[in-house]
Amino acid sequence: MLDEILKKLPKIAHPDLLVGLNTADDAGVFRISADVALIQTVDFFPPIVDDPYVYGQIAAANALSDVYAMGGRPITALNICAFPGDEMDVDTASAILRGGQDKVTEAGAVILGGHTLDDDEPKYGLAVTGVVHPDRVATNAGARPGDALILTKPLGTGLIFDAYMDEELPEAATQPAVEAMRRLNAAAAEQMAAHGAHACTDITGFGLMGHACEMAAASGVGLRFYAGRVPYFDLALRIAGKRQVGGLWRNRLTFEPHVRMAEAVSEALRRLLFDPQTSGGLLISVPSGAADVLLQDLKAADVDAAQVGEVVADHPGEIEVVA
Repeated sequence: MLDEILKKLPKIAHPDLLVGLNTADDAGVFRISADVALIQTVDFFPPIVDDPYVYGQIAAANALSDVYAMGGRPITALNICAFPGDEMDVDTASAILRGGQDKVTEAGAVILGGHTLDDDEPKYGLAVTGVVHPDRVATNAGARPGDALILTKPLGTGLIFDAYMDEELPEAATQPAVEAMRRLNAAAAEQMAAHGAHACTDITGFGLMGHACEMAAASGVGLRFYAGRVPYFDLALRIAGKRQVGGLWRNRLTFEPHVRMAEAVSEALRRLLFDPQTSGGLLISVPSGAADVLLQDLKAADVDAAQVGEVVADHPGEIEVVA
């Protein structure tokens, strides 16, 4: 639907607009000087965990991730809050904002203020501004044939928290996914820049396959994934064998026509590959010769990354998944 809406709007062109709407990238980038470009992004969503402080952390990490995916450094943020008026107590609202603020502080950025509105369902997130050198912007449009594809967080948060919200899982079972979601992508972004990455995107609502499709289309290349190398939460794979709901189903309807999946890939793993993520990892396209050293340095930085595929010249704009 969003694609159809955007097609009805006039194209935006400006000599200093480095990244806009054209490639479905993670954030906008606007050059303000020869050495500085601004990265701007916004994201917010309803609670997916019961603890308000942890919810604030996850929402903030998710919003900050778009700046890291563009190769930048966050500097400021604005809170976006939709709270149900008198029905939410002050301590709960304060805990959400404190969680967000602590995560922004961890990122080395500053919250300047924000905006609130009254809504029946709580929602929280951030509008984030970052900075990057105009010549060092990482986009989803730079992947080159021969590159290696690196993924920096496991898949499965959507399935896990769908099951949790339907009261099919105890809270303790979700903790590994919670820790992954509130972990910043700062270290991954720093290492990808140091190793000359050609392209990057973060894996969020469209799932691995959806964001990979956007990278392939924007770069004019094909991507090949090895299903057996893709990291995921074991719990999520077990859940995937029993359910396929909401965003996962919509992602398959939208992106599966552009994905050639080997018959040997199980149905549960197929679902995981389309599972919408919250505060997911980075998908990095890096020269193949730098991949091993990048993986070593990511591990040293406590980032549990894996090489999950490669960029190919054939079937541009399409994804191939082999067993």
